[in-house]
Amino acid sequence: MGILNRLFGKDNNLEDNNKEENQVPWIPLTSVDQLSEIKEKSGKKTQVIFKHSTTCGISRMVMNGFNASYNLSSDQVDLYYLDLQSYRSVSNEVAALFQLRHESPQLLVIKEGVVVAHDSHGGISQLDLAEFV
Repeated sequence: MGILNRLFGKDNNLEDNNKEENQVPWIPLTSVDQLSEIKEKSGKKTQVIFKHSTTCGISRMVMNGFNASYNLSSDQVDLYYLDLQSYRSVSNEVAALFQLRHESPQLLVIKEGVVVAHDSHGGISQLDLAEFV
């Protein structure tokens, strides 16, 4: 049974190795009030919003890829996570404030109060966030 346990993730050492994955410094975006703060902070530091649909397999796949490749520190950017199902009003306000069509998943890069780059779905993996730091 030891081999089967290792193959299917029941081995404690294997679980510990998986926990060493890249830890992305997410900031939950849960309030419309945070948007004015994000705009203001973008004058000094790049702000990024990742809009994610928790019920969409494609969104989950894109997020997993983003998490795996993320290599910036919280000193370089503030990275916000927006759960679209839980905070639809915040998502609607993001679209209105930054004059973008709502998509999911969607990544917005904000500097000096404006979106300087954005993409959705597979295009998210093509954005080089380091370029905007």
